[in-house]
Amino acid sequence: MTNLRAEINKLHASICSGLADPTRILILYTLHDRPHNVSELAESLELPQPTVSRHLQVLRERQMVLAEREGQSVYYSLADVRIIEAMDLLRAVLASRLQDQSELAESVGLEISS
Repeated sequence: MTNLRAEINKLHASICSGLADPTRILILYTLHDRPHNVSELAESLELPQPTVSRHLQVLRERQMVLAEREGQSVYYSLADVRIIEAMDLLRAVLASRLQDQSELAESVGLEISS
């Protein structure tokens, strides 16, 4: 149990905290298509460039994105595409929950109107 606790603490510190903000998740999904520089990300996400830069710094610190200089620009890319697979899995769990809740609400609504 001690090893599991230590592993979970590392997981939270290095990955979960990086995903704790919806903007960072959007950045990761945007980078899944191809590398982008800060200006491209800011334009694509309709966010101020300093905001995007701040979020990219968090993602870099957690080694979720890589930065590569090309001339005057720095291009960011995903460090590991499995992070997208993990987020897709979590989105599927959420969609399933929402579907279950919707079906429950419909069945309760039908029972009330009967």
